[in-house]
Amino acid sequence: MGRPEAHVYSLDAESAQNDSEQQLVQPKSWKGYVWDTFDLPKDERWLMFKLDAFVLTFASIGYFLKNLDQTNVNNAFLSGMEEDLQMFGNQLVTSTSIWTVGYVIGQIPSNLLLTRVSPRWVIPSLELGWGVATIATSAVKSYKSLYALRFLVGLFESGFYPGIHYMLGSWYTPKEIGKRAMIFWLSGSIGTLFSGFLQAAAYTNLNGVHGYAGWRWLFIIDGIITLPLAALGYIFFPNLPQGGVKTWWTSQKEHELSIHRMERIGRKGKAPWTKAKAKKILLSWHTYLLPLCYIVWNNGSPQPAMGYWLKSFNNKTHPPLPGTTFTVAQINTLPLPYTGIFVGMALTWAWLSDGALHGKRWPFIYVGAAITLLFSVLMRQMPLYSNIEARKIVYWLSNIGGGAGPLILTWINEICSDDTEKRALLIAMGNDLAYVVQAVVSHDLRCQPDAS
Repeated sequence: MGRPEAHVYSLDAESAQNDSEQQLVQPKSWKGYVWDTFDLPKDERWLMFKLDAFVLTFASIGYFLKNLDQTNVNNAFLSGMEEDLQMFGNQLVTSTSIWTVGYVIGQIPSNLLLTRVSPRWVIPSLELGWGVATIATSAVKSYKSLYALRFLVGLFESGFYPGIHYMLGSWYTPKEIGKRAMIFWLSGSIGTLFSGFLQAAAYTNLNGVHGYAGWRWLFIIDGIITLPLAALGYIFFPNLPQGGVKTWWTSQKEHELSIHRMERIGRKGKAPWTKAKAKKILLSWHTYLLPLCYIVWNNGSPQPAMGYWLKSFNNKTHPPLPGTTFTVAQINTLPLPYTGIFVGMALTWAWLSDGALHGKRWPFIYVGAAITLLFSVLMRQMPLYSNIEARKIVYWLSNIGGGAGPLILTWINEICSDDTEKRALLIAMGNDLAYVVQAVVSHDLRCQPDAS
């Protein structure tokens, strides 16, 4: 703090190494444990404020909207779309699979594009694309039209999540990135939860208005609230600090500071693709093990099945525990501690990882895997109906190890600091292949036999 400008922007090798090490030290005061910018010099703190406002806030709202537009088809299906489009058998599952195809196809090309074209143009264009496709879904007349538009929604949404993680790694240092990656990721869960409330409101208040069914209004509303954020992105979303073009809301001094912040932690800018580079990436253990970590995490967490378990007590034909039932309100509210405990634990891990553990990610990844395995075994071995209160507790605690995902992608950002193309590629690969595995497994599990 308080160093002369010459030392801030022009460092020799020895001082650069010292600065790099200082990036991982504990906060200098208790306020630094709460939020890292409190420990920064005034000029850097102001830069970080603008970064959080224009990158983290935009990313979190965008991911909220992405998950809203991603999951609204399920709510629409339960609110009249099934009957209006005559969707039977596996057609809802098929629409989800087609969305996944678009999502899988687009991720790696989109993330690699960010290394060559400014994110200021790429990321908002993705939002614009899925917003328009979402609005168009309100006008579908058949499930075949729905399939086509769900593919487009998936294709445009594909680059957003890995792209934002790549952006976070391009602007933030190790003591800053973990908590921001976690905040960004958790914002998507809010979108998933909010979709049901939005559909209920749309169906109750807009069903039949101007001749549109309530489920059609859901797509219209979701798309309309997405488009303004895309427009703002073209104005405020930044370029890469090492991309050669200064972002308009940074001063020249802040632009140089942004570059220096990345250089002192060894975060490289773009480099030409060569045969040697491609071979190096192909032969690197990073290329195989780092995405695999994310694949295992994404597909290894227990599914939130508590609501289905509670509902099973109400089986009138074969009640598992006669005399014990749960109301609809209880079925919807009793699982809520699961989400609250999970969010609290995930945020705790992120803050500890950035602060007290000096930027270490691996302890939370390994501990999270062990905890997840433990609770998976517990849920598998515990009798379903003999100890209701104990099983509730197990359900509530079952995902406390599930917050490792954003830290894995943060880890990739840091391990691959010396090659930005490799960093972009592996972040996308991890998320991409995780969805491939998830799609194959979930499709096999969810497919229902046709009515015929």
